[in-house]
Amino acid sequence: MMRTMRDNTKWIMMITALAFAALMVFEWGMDITGRTSGLSELGEVDGVPVMYDQYQFAYRNLYEQTQLAQEEAITSDQNLEIEDAAFDDVVTQILIQRELERRGIRVSDDEIRQAARFSPPPQFQSLEGFQTDGVFDMQKYQDYLATASEVALLELEAYYRDIIPRTKLLRQLSTGIYLPDAALWSAYRDENEQAEVRYLSLDPATRISDGEVEVSDAEIAAYYRENRDEFAVPSRATVVSVVLDKDPTAADTAAARERAEEIRQEILEGADFAELAGEESADEGSAALGGDLGTFPRGMMVPEFDSVAFSAPLETVSEPVGTQFGWHLIEVTSRTADSVSARHILVPVERTDASEIDLLTTADSLEVLGENLPLREAASELGLEANPVDITEEFPFVLGAGQVREGSEWAFEEAEDGDVSPVFENAEAFYALELVGREPEGVLPLEQARAAIERTLRLEKKLGRALSQAEDAALAGGTLEQIAERLEADIEESPPFSRSDFVPGLGRQNTVIGTAFGLEPGQVSGVVEANGRAFIIELTERIPADSTTWEEQKVVQRAMIGSTVGQQRLDQWINSLRERADIVDRRREVFRAQEEAANQTQLPLAFQ
Repeated sequence: MMRTMRDNTKWIMMITALAFAALMVFEWGMDITGRTSGLSELGEVDGVPVMYDQYQFAYRNLYEQTQLAQEEAITSDQNLEIEDAAFDDVVTQILIQRELERRGIRVSDDEIRQAARFSPPPQFQSLEGFQTDGVFDMQKYQDYLATASEVALLELEAYYRDIIPRTKLLRQLSTGIYLPDAALWSAYRDENEQAEVRYLSLDPATRISDGEVEVSDAEIAAYYRENRDEFAVPSRATVVSVVLDKDPTAADTAAARERAEEIRQEILEGADFAELAGEESADEGSAALGGDLGTFPRGMMVPEFDSVAFSAPLETVSEPVGTQFGWHLIEVTSRTADSVSARHILVPVERTDASEIDLLTTADSLEVLGENLPLREAASELGLEANPVDITEEFPFVLGAGQVREGSEWAFEEAEDGDVSPVFENAEAFYALELVGREPEGVLPLEQARAAIERTLRLEKKLGRALSQAEDAALAGGTLEQIAERLEADIEESPPFSRSDFVPGLGRQNTVIGTAFGLEPGQVSGVVEANGRAFIIELTERIPADSTTWEEQKVVQRAMIGSTVGQQRLDQWINSLRERADIVDRRREVFRAQEEAANQTQLPLAFQ
């Protein structure tokens, strides 16, 4: 057991050094009194400096967590998000530490000892060395404490010295949260009480013709004057873009099929299907079961798979079957007219090593050529397409590359007309940009906004007419059928729904849904407006929430809602601290100065 503990030490050290938040909700990393590296301050919070070492520590933690959570390398766009999150974390640390000091919240040595003995960090509980039959074993943890190194114990002490005050602060912020039974029942009822309705839905866009309503120039001009904010135009950059998407090529697809054929041949020569499924299949769920998919009905699988599963000979490994997921080797073990039992091996279509190297080489070549040539010429040299595109700071999107945040920052903050960017990378692609020009934010001229305003006003007038028609029909009284006949409209029916459900034809959490729960069975409503339509509804059935079931789960519900309310209160409190604080972020200037001094831009600054 102690050997397992030693094997786990590096992970334990990492976990405690990261100091992930509080036992319930805090996740803010290191103590804010980190050592300074002598580099410039990166900013300040109400005069308290944000030091480089603090930022670097938070950055490394977030970077490592992100990389552990995904197989592919972190992209430059992701790295920018990590950098911003790291700075925000340090700002939050400073604000919280000041609040702890203001409130006089401290932790005693005895509190640390008790917490270390009986409240192990949550991350420890998932380590295999502390488990027995898959369950956390407190005795193993305490055995570890008895033999842990001084360094490990110091790390644990730092963890609890950071966490316990924050937990006390959370308790103070959560004081006064009381959830009476009436509130719990109301919340449970809202989620579980159901209604069914019949309804009329009048769509003004199709019910009222354009010729029946008129929109004047004066109305258009008045709308424009009164709603100028709607026509605000963000700053825009016109760029030439070259995109190298990361999608597998035709050669990659062929290579995956070839690998599937090789696996099939191995099985035909005597290899065990289940063993190969465990080793080769990209379908992790079935791979752990030797490829077994169990029994499934016709139409459950994608069409290509389904067709083979219901036609292939039994106990025979199929030729590779291509689907959107890759290439499948399918073996049907039994079949009826309506269902199939089968197993499969999935070979995904991914870039091969050679394809990946070719992509990276092309990206490198594009960057080198772009240093001396206009981007269109650089792209032409490599047989690539260059396309013009407009991007905004709010929504920097390039077809094929998706969100291009890093490229947007370059285009709006660094580039001059005619400059060619380095090659950037995000999850979808490598891409390069050439700045053609920028336009500042402004307001769309009336003539360009006219068509949209006219459509809006016309639809408003159509809705008014539809509502008037519905009200006239409803005022005449009678059953829903009689009202429908007057309106020449069809009666539609809903499935059972709760207050929070999305209901096809009705929508979610709008006036129609609310009205339904205010009716008695058989009662017909007045005219209700929602989703740009006119509705008249009749409640056909109300299915009450089960009070006995509510009583059985009340304790759990109270804990869950209490935790949610506490988290909301915490978030609001942190946001209020940030709103009141004077936060200065100087990272851009400091990093640019350091990069220029070092004449080095390849690595993220936090790793230099």
